[in-house]
Amino acid sequence: MELTGYLASILIGISLGLIGGGGSILTVPVLVYLFAVDTVLATTYSLFVVGSTSLIGSFSYFKKGLINIKTALFFGVPSIIAVFLTRQYILPAIPEHVMNIGNFELSRSILLMVFFAILMVFASYSMIKKDCKEQSSNEPNKPNFYIILQGLMVGIVTGLIGAGGGFLIIPALVNLLKLPIKTAIGTSLIIIAVNSLMGFSFSLGHYPIEWKFLLTVTLIAIVGIFIGTYLSTKIEGKKLKPAFGWFVLIMGVYILIKETLLK
Repeated sequence: MELTGYLASILIGISLGLIGGGGSILTVPVLVYLFAVDTVLATTYSLFVVGSTSLIGSFSYFKKGLINIKTALFFGVPSIIAVFLTRQYILPAIPEHVMNIGNFELSRSILLMVFFAILMVFASYSMIKKDCKEQSSNEPNKPNFYIILQGLMVGIVTGLIGAGGGFLIIPALVNLLKLPIKTAIGTSLIIIAVNSLMGFSFSLGHYPIEWKFLLTVTLIAIVGIFIGTYLSTKIEGKKLKPAFGWFVLIMGVYILIKETLLK
């Protein structure tokens, strides 16, 4: 299973490099099901893997002028605050045993994985549906209160389940701030990187870190993002996005079934 896990780690980077999101939604399932990592620890590892990979991937977009720094700051600040509050207070407050539903015991691990699977289903929809018409301007519309709420939502998701939230960020940047899709992808990567790495730093000291294993998975994912970035110059990400969305949907349904009906 470990070999399969390392191979799957490449897909994390490829997805981030190709479509600017989606890869982070794979990280926790790969760690939990293929590497048998505890769910809460997997969310911590995921923050480092996703953050490091996204940071490396953002460099090529930055050199091409495809990152809107002002938007990244406006979106990112509330996200970082939400990540901090979630990792420091909300996640530790969830008890190991949540409740019993008949003969079914709802544990913290199951609760997080079910929440994760539900988000995967929603994420798959945003990938499968047709993208809105791309805007021609690199300058976003004036930010509004809804964007701040989106930033807070992304931060909570990042803090709880270790996903970067690209499936939430990119639609907000394209539909609300009217960024071109490539600029939205580049800006999304830097927001994901900062959120995830800050979330990981907030978790240091709370969970044991196997650095050799973590760095190995991260390096493989970074190789994947170089592949994905290269492929993005040859293949339009929007053509592969729906196919990846169906894959994420199938995985989300599988996790729901595994964590609820097969326990």
